[in-house]
Amino acid sequence: DRQTLVAVLQFLRRSNLRESEEILRREARLLGDDLGGNVATVATSSPGVAAVAAVPPGKGEARGDCGVGPSSGREPREVGSPCAARSLGGSPLCWDTRVGAVVVEDQPDVSAVLSAYNQQGDPTLYEEYYSGLKHFIECSLDCHRAELSQLFYPLFVHMYLELVYNQHESEAKSFFERFHGDQECYYQDDLRVLSSLTKKEHMKGNETMLDFRTSKFVLRISRDSYQLLKRHLQEKQNNQIWNIVQEHLYIDIFDGMPRSKQQIDAMVGSLAGEAKREANKAKVFFGLLKEPEFDVPLDDEDEEGENEEGKPKKKKPKKDNVGSKSKKQDPNAPPQNRIPLPELKDSDKLDKVMNMKEAARRVRLGPECLPSICFYTFLNAYQGLTAVDITDDSSMIVGGFADSTVRVWSVTPKKLRSVKTAADLSLIDKESDDVLERIMDEKTASELKILYGHSGPVYGTSFSPDRNYLLSCSEDGTVRLWSLQTFTCLVGYKGHNYPVWDTQFSPYGYYFVSGGHDRVARLWATDHYQPLRIFAGHLADVTCTRFHPNSNYIATGSADRTIRLWDVLNGNCVRIFTGHKGPIHSLAFSPNGRFLATGATDGRVLLWDIGHGLMVGELKGHTDTIYALRFSRDGEILASGSMDNTVRLWDAVKAFEDLETDDFTTATGHINLPENSQDLLLGTYMTKSTPVVHLHFTRRNLLLAAGAYSSQ
Repeated sequence: DRQTLVAVLQFLRRSNLRESEEILRREARLLGDDLGGNVATVATSSPGVAAVAAVPPGKGEARGDCGVGPSSGREPREVGSPCAARSLGGSPLCWDTRVGAVVVEDQPDVSAVLSAYNQQGDPTLYEEYYSGLKHFIECSLDCHRAELSQLFYPLFVHMYLELVYNQHESEAKSFFERFHGDQECYYQDDLRVLSSLTKKEHMKGNETMLDFRTSKFVLRISRDSYQLLKRHLQEKQNNQIWNIVQEHLYIDIFDGMPRSKQQIDAMVGSLAGEAKREANKAKVFFGLLKEPEFDVPLDDEDEEGENEEGKPKKKKPKKDNVGSKSKKQDPNAPPQNRIPLPELKDSDKLDKVMNMKEAARRVRLGPECLPSICFYTFLNAYQGLTAVDITDDSSMIVGGFADSTVRVWSVTPKKLRSVKTAADLSLIDKESDDVLERIMDEKTASELKILYGHSGPVYGTSFSPDRNYLLSCSEDGTVRLWSLQTFTCLVGYKGHNYPVWDTQFSPYGYYFVSGGHDRVARLWATDHYQPLRIFAGHLADVTCTRFHPNSNYIATGSADRTIRLWDVLNGNCVRIFTGHKGPIHSLAFSPNGRFLATGATDGRVLLWDIGHGLMVGELKGHTDTIYALRFSRDGEILASGSMDNTVRLWDAVKAFEDLETDDFTTATGHINLPENSQDLLLGTYMTKSTPVVHLHFTRRNLLLAAGAYSSQ
């Protein structure tokens, strides 16, 4: 950006480094001696990034797209390239392999970032500037007012910070007192943090502050409204505000009708404004992978059943290859070998066969046929239940607790058993048919196994699809992999330096994802100590993580009130969804892979069309944080569980039918949500006093819910 560039040039001139100054000036296409004059801006590929680059001749333009810092508004590349392999922090220079240019990283040097506030406007006039603009916006036509009102919050924050930075403390205080009440209610938490910054010294270590400074606040405004604003500021010669607009805001201008208040309200509320429209343009392969084909043996009992009535045995038409659910390749599916997935073992094939048999007996759900709900209540959970997961075949349930234990229960009559000791195993006849039964030690059979190893509360748990492994993540910064054959810890994965809030296995096993307080999500493979990918871009904690059913994408929800969709292949962020007014705590993909449901502390469930990158629905009803979301096995029903002690069932078929996703909507974000989500609510089920922390549909579509009874 211009200011950084000018500062660097002035520094080079002061240090008598004429040659470097000339090279930089040539590269940046800055001619003429007047540094303070009207200098052409240098385009960098990301807001607020100083990409001062020296490009070897013939290499085209240098792009400053190399940082993987927590506040870079960009996505990391794959970890194979040297510049993405660094953790947060790291050296100030890194080599961009694609362009062959040295790029100054955007790990913000605090003093450099703050010095942008070194303006010399008259502090006593700030209130006048702001109220002048406020008056103008409030008096403008209704169609423009809603759009221009989006300016209030980012301008308020930047003007306040400017006053604080320049040590006009009393003016800053009076400015805050006068205007903070005008801001939208969903910014209250941010304003509380802001109100504690009253001295220049406070600004140095404050993360929120740095995020706000380094990532431009994005506003989406129609061309007409923008022209109106520009004309007003130029007539009034209100340079102070105009400078902030140019310096700190990113205005995404679209052609067409201005958006209504409802349309804007649905989309705003995140820490850095809305997502740029470009952010949701990349192609996403949201289709499902083709199931591998194998023959399903017929049930013996089915054949016997037919014989009993003394009729001749009917030849059943041979179900050939029931294994291939989808004969045709889904046109939206990724190529089968886009990312390497583990081969199916024989036990996996058996499991798939079981799954298909169960699926044949599955209940078709719908508004007329709601699922039964079986609620597992953790009683006397004084250790503090913090996480729950249930195996895909619903045979085991695990709880993560605040006392750092992980407890696994069997919920079928079959008890949990460990493998025998090595000495006993050597005595077993390995050729016998029931060798898998014989290796289990009956003496160890019990309903509950407790796993010790973490040194802090366990915030996330996840069973592997083959039920041989269990993941848990904790406040101690590690993710642990446990064997469910021996009930011991196999590996501790260390990569996060702070609490890890969530972890989840890929639907194909082998890969798993974790997200934590360091604002980064990491992709791991069970046989690697180091993460394979680092997904950086969120501006606050990554609170929940989910794999797409085809395992090529990962969704992360964050306390910065956005949801991001990441491509596992290259680490790019391919979708940014804004609209929640509080931290995101639950994510669920629809079984067909087309839609994503998200729940947050604002008590709303939002529905997203992944292919078009649009919000397509909003389900209101819960009165507290939504910690659990799950689609039924065929995707007809969405279940949501909340801290308000209820499970609600929503009609997913109706929510996703006749969606308006024409090109205009996709291009401008004019979304039209139905006024009333009550038509979609199929039922509300109260517990006595148990917040719902997990939901799971069995293979036959019985809904299992879980939570810990709280006595207050």
